[in-house]
Amino acid sequence: MTIQEKIAEITKEINSLTQPENQERLEELRLKYLSKKGALNDVIKDFKEVPKESKRELGMQVNELKTLVMTRIEHFKHQLEQNSRSSELDAMDLTRTPYPLPLGSRHPLNIVRDQIISIFARLGFNIAEGPEIEDDWHVFESLNFAPDHPARDMQDTFFVSHSPDILLRTHTSSVQTRIMEEQEPPIRIICPGRVYRNESISARAHCFFHQVEALYIAEHVTFQDLRQVLLHFAQQMFGPDTKIRLRPSYFPFTEPSAEMDISCNICGGEGCSFCKHTGWVEILGCGMVDRNVLEACGIDCEKYSGYALGMGIERITNLKYSVNDLRLFSENDIRFLEQFKSVR
Repeated sequence: MTIQEKIAEITKEINSLTQPENQERLEELRLKYLSKKGALNDVIKDFKEVPKESKRELGMQVNELKTLVMTRIEHFKHQLEQNSRSSELDAMDLTRTPYPLPLGSRHPLNIVRDQIISIFARLGFNIAEGPEIEDDWHVFESLNFAPDHPARDMQDTFFVSHSPDILLRTHTSSVQTRIMEEQEPPIRIICPGRVYRNESISARAHCFFHQVEALYIAEHVTFQDLRQVLLHFAQQMFGPDTKIRLRPSYFPFTEPSAEMDISCNICGGEGCSFCKHTGWVEILGCGMVDRNVLEACGIDCEKYSGYALGMGIERITNLKYSVNDLRLFSENDIRFLEQFKSVR
């Protein structure tokens, strides 16, 4: 059989082919015509023996045959894929209830932060925010920190580029000083945010954590006003039976200062391992704003007074959900976070 006859025969076969019923049959056709032992390869071998003067004309016929075979095989392949997709759609029951999408979960710190903000918002406090990279004036100097206070040492605070004046804020009190500088009393704000301290990371401490601080400055503000706000907050956050107690303490920016304990929400004040059998758990620090702080921020301390309070969000979250390792809050372990799916 001459090469012309082979080309004509293969062309006729290709044109007469019908759509294969499956991928196996399509593969058989591909091997028959396009493999190394296939019909097209036989034609190419014969083409090498064609006289030189006939190569141009026969070469065009061989190329046309090759294009025809490949186009036909590709068409069959595309058609099989289309049929497969159609079959899948036909088999799909569009009336069936869809699979439920898995619920995401909010981070427990965000949940507790929003609860704290909501409680104070109902008392008229507005949210105030400020930069995390701060200067010494707003973090220490304006808040009555002594020049030799330990918090100003590099082992306690992260300083930026070895500068003694630029640092990562160690508390959100820096937001309070900015507001006091810019706004005339009355001032009633709550300041949530991330803070940084140069501490070793462990189950009980971290180099960054989250705080919420509140500030109220107006005329005739007293410590009794502070106590009533603290009692209201504790009972809203931990339950109506929660009791509080205030213990004298010291903070450079408040005078008098106190630390607040709540009756243990696990044992109800009876005493357990969580509260070290005292029936009380410390949750925040507070006090009346020091006169030096008011004066440093340009507020008349003879006319105005105020109170401030601050708490760690991680601490409150620990109490509400009995989380005993601070590292869990920043490791993003899905197994831990999924426990809060139902909390809103």
